[in-house]
Amino acid sequence: MGLVTLEHFASCVGSAFDIDMGQSSMALTLSEARPLPESGFPGMRRSPFSLMFRSGSPIVLPQKLYKLKNATLGNLEIFLVPVARDKEGIVYQAVFN
Repeated sequence: MGLVTLEHFASCVGSAFDIDMGQSSMALTLSEARPLPESGFPGMRRSPFSLMFRSGSPIVLPQKLYKLKNATLGNLEIFLVPVARDKEGIVYQAVFN
């Protein structure tokens, strides 16, 4: 896909992303895609942004690079970090600088 931007993900809020777990997969829902403040530096290739994904699973995945698949965006590799747990499941964040 090349360099991803906030615009790629903005239309996918609310849609499913499947994490390839080898023998199985786990579903995430993109719950938020928002811009981050720009600190700006020469040669910056994109504006920074953050993605928040929600999993209904009680299992907390470790932070690492995951292979995800989405019906609109296709196959992606995204570094996910678990950032919260609530009654609905686990929240993961991906930050793009």
